[in-house]
Amino acid sequence: QVDRFLYHMRLSDETLLDIMARFQAEMQKGLGKDTNPTASVKMLPTFVRAIPDGSENGEFLSLDLGGSKFRVLKVQVSEEGKRNVQMESQFYPTPNEIIRGNGTELFEYVADCLADFMKTKELMQKKLPLGLTFSFPCKQTKLEEGVLLSWTKKFKARGVQGTDVVSSLTNAMRKYKQDLDVDILALVNDTVGTMMTCAYDDPYCEVGVIIGTGTNACYMEDMSNIELVEGDEGRMCINTEWGAFGDDGALEDIRTEFDQELDLGSLNPGKQLFEKMISGLYLGELVRLILLKMAKAGLLFGGEKSSTLHIKGKIETRHVAAMEKYKEGLANTREILTDLGLEPSEADCVAVQHVCTIVSFRSANLCAAALAAILTRLRENKKLVRLRTTVGMDGTLYKIHPQYPKRLHKVVRKLVPNCDVRFLLSESGSTKGAAMVTAVASRVQAQRKQIDKVLALFRLTREQLVGIRDKMRVELEYGLKRDTHPLATVKMLPTYVCGMPDGTEKGKFLALDLGGTNFRVLLVKIRSGRRSVRMYNKIFTIPLEIMQGTGEELFDHIVQCIADFLDYMGLKGAQLPLGFTFSFPCRQASIDKGTLIEWTKGFKATDCEGEDVVDTLREAIKRRNEFDLDIVAVVNDTVGTMMTCGYEDRNCEVGLIAGTGSNMCYMEEMRNIELVEGDEGKMCINTEWGGFGDNGCLDDIRTQYDKEVDEGSLNPGKQRYEKMTSGMYLGEIVRQILIDLTKQGLLFRGQISERLRTRGIFETKFLSQIESDRLALLQVRKILQQLGLDSTCEDSIVVKEVCGAVSRRAAELYGAGLAAVVEKRREDQGFEHLKITVGVDGTLYKLHPHFSRILQETVKELAPRCDVTFMLSEDGSGKGAALITAVAKRLQQARREN
Repeated sequence: QVDRFLYHMRLSDETLLDIMARFQAEMQKGLGKDTNPTASVKMLPTFVRAIPDGSENGEFLSLDLGGSKFRVLKVQVSEEGKRNVQMESQFYPTPNEIIRGNGTELFEYVADCLADFMKTKELMQKKLPLGLTFSFPCKQTKLEEGVLLSWTKKFKARGVQGTDVVSSLTNAMRKYKQDLDVDILALVNDTVGTMMTCAYDDPYCEVGVIIGTGTNACYMEDMSNIELVEGDEGRMCINTEWGAFGDDGALEDIRTEFDQELDLGSLNPGKQLFEKMISGLYLGELVRLILLKMAKAGLLFGGEKSSTLHIKGKIETRHVAAMEKYKEGLANTREILTDLGLEPSEADCVAVQHVCTIVSFRSANLCAAALAAILTRLRENKKLVRLRTTVGMDGTLYKIHPQYPKRLHKVVRKLVPNCDVRFLLSESGSTKGAAMVTAVASRVQAQRKQIDKVLALFRLTREQLVGIRDKMRVELEYGLKRDTHPLATVKMLPTYVCGMPDGTEKGKFLALDLGGTNFRVLLVKIRSGRRSVRMYNKIFTIPLEIMQGTGEELFDHIVQCIADFLDYMGLKGAQLPLGFTFSFPCRQASIDKGTLIEWTKGFKATDCEGEDVVDTLREAIKRRNEFDLDIVAVVNDTVGTMMTCGYEDRNCEVGLIAGTGSNMCYMEEMRNIELVEGDEGKMCINTEWGGFGDNGCLDDIRTQYDKEVDEGSLNPGKQRYEKMTSGMYLGEIVRQILIDLTKQGLLFRGQISERLRTRGIFETKFLSQIESDRLALLQVRKILQQLGLDSTCEDSIVVKEVCGAVSRRAAELYGAGLAAVVEKRREDQGFEHLKITVGVDGTLYKLHPHFSRILQETVKELAPRCDVTFMLSEDGSGKGAALITAVAKRLQQARREN
């Protein structure tokens, strides 16, 4: 009779395989970014990425909130290869008025219990990391925070849903701030705790299942399948929250009238429908509803119903377990039924016992089907034919029910014959697990602290930046004064460029651009009035043997290139004014005289240093004796940058280069330039500021990494500011930091690859790519792989942070230097407020995703009374040289007329 009455509760093997397939589909839905919002099985990422590796040690606290009791625990984890854990714990009650009252009071109660525990165990004032086991569905974005999605089981405290439970508990602990020095490092779901505890004893453990008051499971999923979390590397524990399986109607054909009735009378109707067919909170109630219905139908107790049998919750799961006990079961059944005010016959007792068996067997069957789906997923993720794994188990129902474990294991093995499963009972499961997660987190946190210590060296405070601005100002003044100029590190070279374009310039001009391995010749046509410039150019390479041969060979090669260009443009014999962009440090005595101070950038041609480059070029033209050119100006590329922008914007008085190298020029009042006769008007000063700091004035902010880069460079001790700011060196600074972090065992598993030992592999363009906001960590890993660095997800995050710290400091140093210049211009002109434009060029400024923004913010902060506009220059070294030549011609003309 009972079998007929409960026909719907008997699940065949086919049905179980079908449920297993449905659950697999639900898991897939929960993991997908687009399908997760509507999925009933939430598949929450827990941010637990590692299981214990045995190196954990220390003292940890752990709280467990969510079951029938609340528990505080102190766990001592010891290392030395011995996996040994000692625990002391204390249980506290969870009264109904607390768990269904106000959220603030709930957390205050938890804090009170924690304080009481610390007092009795004499732990006050000890700094301890804490793990909080919280057995409710939470959305986590990191390990130490979790927003409660919904209360389940008997909990219903107000004002907690949708808030971060960790910060609520932290707030509640504030009133004990004298005595409690506790850091909440991890928020852990009880299933995760169970898995971690078992994993400490058995490294094969990668699933945790709880069948107690509630039911749930978690397992280690491949990051590449978790669309809700960035990164594809490694694995992360997923809390399935499988209790909600069926909330979208997926199990309607399995649910019986009793399930529906129980759901309607529960605290959360329509929710956690799978859990309501399985867990300890509901099994006894299911049995009560069935007995009531059978009694009404006259199938039990001779149709008599007692008033007690009508009371919700009168049959509990412990009663169900007692009635199913082998041998004593029948006697227990009679006693329990009698306590309910019934008078059962022998047959009634056998029937009731049978009802209990059917209800708890169905529970084990359903659990087995969902667990089998998880095991199949693990096996497929690993692409194995056979999977060997361990499942960590916990929960009162699993522990106290005499037949439950046996039934569950048997069904699981039947559903997944290709998995060898070991079931491991977790001891003091979830709480010890929270301590394990905390121990792992604290190991990771210790590593994090070391990384932060390195990154902190690159963080400049506002005071430091103000100091750098003021030192730069001092150096600028030094370089301008006759007495201090010979010793100045910022050379402040006069360029004899005395005017900016005024729009009347016109004509055809030649420009030469020598500053790297490429040499350009340009024809520039300037039309007055409409301010339009047209350019034609040709690029020639300079072979290494000529760069490093004799000066005569180099300049003959240059003249040969000019001849080719004039031919190509059909300009043979035209006598054109020429501007020569020569991007090497020069001392100028007039606009068309420039003595080379020293070669840089790999040039080494003999007999040039100390000579006038214009004379050398004129002699080479004479030797060729084919054409004559009027060399009007020798120009630095920084000045050219200022000129092209000045042509478009009258306010432009500063030129800035932020590329391979680093330099700045600006228009200075003649009266301040002691090296040049005359006090009238202005002249452009080429600061050559890359040498700032060569006298030791930046030593307080230089790191060991800057020193290593300097020592390994072609010119040790020189151009220190440039070495902290320019594209040629930033990648090298990053490489030195990565080597150091790897040596400390914080990156790349402590393995320094051959490639990482190679100077110059880490080009600055990689910094720009790695720091791009659009780049997923996966792409960062690809860049690192090209460099022969096999990185994990964590490594990639650290590399990105290192790049960010180095380039941020560079942009701030630039900003501090530039602030000194615009402030000087403001004071020199006696303005309360100054509107000024800076012409900028250089790959670092143009290509790096954040450099320009940080530079601009820094200037604004350090020169608040200057309104600075930044303007990108196009072709300062070509167009700029022609404009300088045009302005010089115009001024020459004016002088002649005078």
